[in-house]
Amino acid sequence: MELYYGTPEEAGLNKIRLDKIHEFMKKYVNDAFPGAVILIARKSVIAFHEAYGNSQIVPVKREMTKDTIFDLASLTKPLATSIIIMRLVEDGLINLRQKVSTIFNEIEKDEIKREITLWHLLTHTSGLPAWEPFYKGFKDKKEIIKAALNAFPSNKPGEKYTYSDLGYIILTGIAEEISGKAFDKLFEEYVASPLGLKDTMFNPPDYLKSRIAATESCEWRGKVLVGSVHDENAYAMGGVSGHAGLFSTALDIAKIAQMMLNGGIYGSKEILSRSSIQIMIKNHVKNLGAGYGLGWMINDTPNGTSAGDLFSKESFGHTGFTGTSLWVDPEKAKIHF
Repeated sequence: MELYYGTPEEAGLNKIRLDKIHEFMKKYVNDAFPGAVILIARKSVIAFHEAYGNSQIVPVKREMTKDTIFDLASLTKPLATSIIIMRLVEDGLINLRQKVSTIFNEIEKDEIKREITLWHLLTHTSGLPAWEPFYKGFKDKKEIIKAALNAFPSNKPGEKYTYSDLGYIILTGIAEEISGKAFDKLFEEYVASPLGLKDTMFNPPDYLKSRIAATESCEWRGKVLVGSVHDENAYAMGGVSGHAGLFSTALDIAKIAQMMLNGGIYGSKEILSRSSIQIMIKNHVKNLGAGYGLGWMINDTPNGTSAGDLFSKESFGHTGFTGTSLWVDPEKAKIHF
């Protein structure tokens, strides 16, 4: 199944409720937020795709459009990193229970870190800190990956859920070390090219700047960020990392989501096996009081998620620091694994 534009009726959605979303967004744009793009699809039908407000307000105003490109921030984790790692697993190059120390001997001497596996990194149960300002002391990707490997864990692997950018920085290094290819090239090969994603990439070229939403006026870099990754550590890594750095549009993101709903297939292209999808969107940290699969937030948690109260516990998605958000509900789509 591939996405196509249709009516709310074709998608089995209530047009009146979609109209309420439209009116809500028009009411609060430029008040609560400068601009937004919303895309809603069901049964492969894009029933709602609208743009509101502005994609930039200083030093000039630019109108938001449906094809505006956003800095996805942590949406990079599920949309790029989890897929790349699972492809490497399917190709037999790594396995999820493999210890990181078998790939990087930097951590062999530390008894606790020696037990960290790829599974721990993907599920945020490695014990590593949530974040460190590596950009202040290190100048490139290799140095920052090494710094993440040398970070001291606060607990033993598997004992606690701590959402950690460091784990996904290390996964960047693992993917590159195992494949012999740059992380952005892996994304192009495994995801963007087969899905035909023309507007999804790391380090978007300058000619696309007129379509890219600004993120902030950054004092550290002395400019309004447009097309330059907002995340400081990702910026110091050359704009390419597994924890942040991906840019995309609502439509391209929806294609990846539809691929996940399809069990790893989009059109005639198989991106991942159904078995990989199943394991990615299962809550593996429920016993730790959280909701996370392999790269994906899972809406099966007592504390709730940004998916809200009406999405099923099967729902999976993610959020990004720049204001991006994606949620997918297999129950509402009537798709079960």
